[in-house]
Amino acid sequence: MVKISSVTKGSPAYRYGIREGDVLISLNGHSVKDVLDYMYYAAETTVRIEYEREGVRDTVVVEKDEYDDLGLEFETFLMDNKQSCSNKCVFCFIDQMPPGMRETLYFKDDDARLSFLQGNYVTLTNMSQSDIDRIIQMKLNINVSVHTTNPELRVKMMHNRFAGEKLKYIYQLAENGIKLNCQIVCCPGLNDGDELRRSLRDLGSLMPNITSMAVVPVGVTKYRQGLYPLTTFTKEGAAETVDIIESFQREFLEKYGTRTVFPSDELYLTAGRELPPAEAYEDYPQYENGVGMLRSLIDEFEQALELAEWDGTPRHVSMATGYLAYDTINSLAKSAEARFPGLECDVYRIRNDFFGETITVSGLITGQDLIAQLRGKELGSELLISSAMVRRDSEVFLDDLTITDAEEALGVKVRTTDRDGFELLDAILGVEY
Repeated sequence: MVKISSVTKGSPAYRYGIREGDVLISLNGHSVKDVLDYMYYAAETTVRIEYEREGVRDTVVVEKDEYDDLGLEFETFLMDNKQSCSNKCVFCFIDQMPPGMRETLYFKDDDARLSFLQGNYVTLTNMSQSDIDRIIQMKLNINVSVHTTNPELRVKMMHNRFAGEKLKYIYQLAENGIKLNCQIVCCPGLNDGDELRRSLRDLGSLMPNITSMAVVPVGVTKYRQGLYPLTTFTKEGAAETVDIIESFQREFLEKYGTRTVFPSDELYLTAGRELPPAEAYEDYPQYENGVGMLRSLIDEFEQALELAEWDGTPRHVSMATGYLAYDTINSLAKSAEARFPGLECDVYRIRNDFFGETITVSGLITGQDLIAQLRGKELGSELLISSAMVRRDSEVFLDDLTITDAEEALGVKVRTTDRDGFELLDAILGVEY
């Protein structure tokens, strides 16, 4: 039972008399406990809605097109609370954050519903057999944080005594046709080397229902007092890890026609390796996990350069990026300058003093580091930053400073750009939308 917060006017439910404040009890005889039940049971062309109004139960039968939304809204997106993580992973980034940040940054979600609906990764450790049965019944494809297929090592890495035995759920899901994207946060000395080989071999045995795997290096901040003693990848360690992954890519490609497993961009850059060509990323299935972002950006930017036109008006802009992507971004800026005489684009690498110098990605640059390291620099008419530096659909950095704060402190307009080569070039050239 869940209270209906609003009903879209003109929707099927509205036309049949359902109103704000009614309590939804069941759809086609099935109780509704959350958004997955609602979406699944409301998909039919005929939906029997049982509801309660002021203590009186009633039923209406709604006729609609298949998959058309009934038009009901609830107080929360999930219709109940998010499921929080029950693990204490040795590599958890949230445990490595300083105190005093906004409360939402400390919440660890581990919710399979968000995996299906928004692409979040889940460990499966807080799930029961009935939860797995429901995923199989509803045919929900999800994303799983595996990290290792060694049960004892998984318990150690996740500090959860159930973490090892819950690996069985991965096999159950795959064997019942559920498509799984998997990720491995790779920690030197823990789940790299032979342990990584074991994990990739075990997951590979479940193909084709393991549709992709990403291997990403652990991030280590300066706030690890009292936590497991992790280290970051050296150049040699990253190179060895890339070699292991590429050997499995060749094996999987020969057996199944797909590489399936992909190293993150960070592993290639740490290893001092050139990024593979676009075809090596296939359809970029792990793009949001930092796999292929830079290759895609480079290729799109080169295409944009060939197509772009510019009136030649002198223009001076600047860009800020993390240490990891600096060489790539600077190279793109130089290409633009060579293509368009009169264009000047300075690229500044921002050291992460807030989290520590071992954190080199642009998405974790704070407003205070940006301001401190660019104050007094020649920034031109605009400063371009990645949209990953601010909260989605907002202008707020991780440290709660805003783009307006940065503009006032630096005396320059700050413009965000998405991870898109065409938009990046437009921003450099000053194209307005």
